[in-house]
Amino acid sequence: MAARPRITVLGDYERALARLADWSAIQARADVDFHHEPLRGHALAAVLQGTDVLVLVRDRTPLDAATLALATRLRLVVYTGTRNNTLDTDTLKARGIPVANTHWGPSKESTCEMTWALILAATRQLEAQMATMRAGGWRSTQSIALPGVLHGQRLGLVGLGEIGKRVARVGKAFGMEVVTWSPHMTPERAATEGAESVSLDELLQTSRVVSLHLVPTDETRRLIDARRMALMRPDAILVNTSRSALIDMAALPSALDQGRPALAALDVFDTEPVPADHVLRHRRDVVVTPHMGFVCEPVFATFAQGVTEALGAWLAEQD
Repeated sequence: MAARPRITVLGDYERALARLADWSAIQARADVDFHHEPLRGHALAAVLQGTDVLVLVRDRTPLDAATLALATRLRLVVYTGTRNNTLDTDTLKARGIPVANTHWGPSKESTCEMTWALILAATRQLEAQMATMRAGGWRSTQSIALPGVLHGQRLGLVGLGEIGKRVARVGKAFGMEVVTWSPHMTPERAATEGAESVSLDELLQTSRVVSLHLVPTDETRRLIDARRMALMRPDAILVNTSRSALIDMAALPSALDQGRPALAALDVFDTEPVPADHVLRHRRDVVVTPHMGFVCEPVFATFAQGVTEALGAWLAEQD
């Protein structure tokens, strides 16, 4: 009798995949292990050596050629979403290992909403206001700067793709002036979203809110460096729900110390999960969330359905 295949799910931080789909038919024919915490080093190696199928939640578990070489029994990889930038697909192709992926669901809408949640939390000082209320207070006992208003302010979008467009439309609804820059932006393309195409320096110098919506490339990696942060307004909010590689994160604390930008609102980080003692966790001029931009029930329901369908099809082929 052939051994039952072992299916390993990596990066299911939300503990959502098993809850949002029926795995009974798969578990009747294979052993399934869900890993909810990040695996690295020896722990990851031990898992890879004993698995036939890998299911990857997003790109949370980097798998290069050397790491994949440890997975000697590997016969299938399934990842959630339509892109995984940390998976060496060339190595898998060379080994003849098929790769499948799922659909997204409303991830772009979710990320747009998360972007505005961060912008509003920073502008309206929500974290401090809620802390005061939970401590039994009402208003600050000190004379401090009051929350701002976005109406009439300039929103600078670095990138105007599918998410950037959605963010722009909400900005317009708030009564903001929208400007944009990207490496290949044109005035005509910006105008389709009611935005104005400007230089990156002008965008940084004049925008109250700067929100990043690019995919990191050689051209855009560390785009927002110390020099460019120093251009920002002293009341500016720097928002990132895209990828941390767009910002020189090592330079950010110093830039905040110097008051340009005034605030950062971040959903993405160089190392995730962020270490408990990371400086950005504890600054009052930083709003932080644990990479929740695309994370919502409908997206993970789509992930779970797509994963179980792919696994069911593969198991059927093994008969």
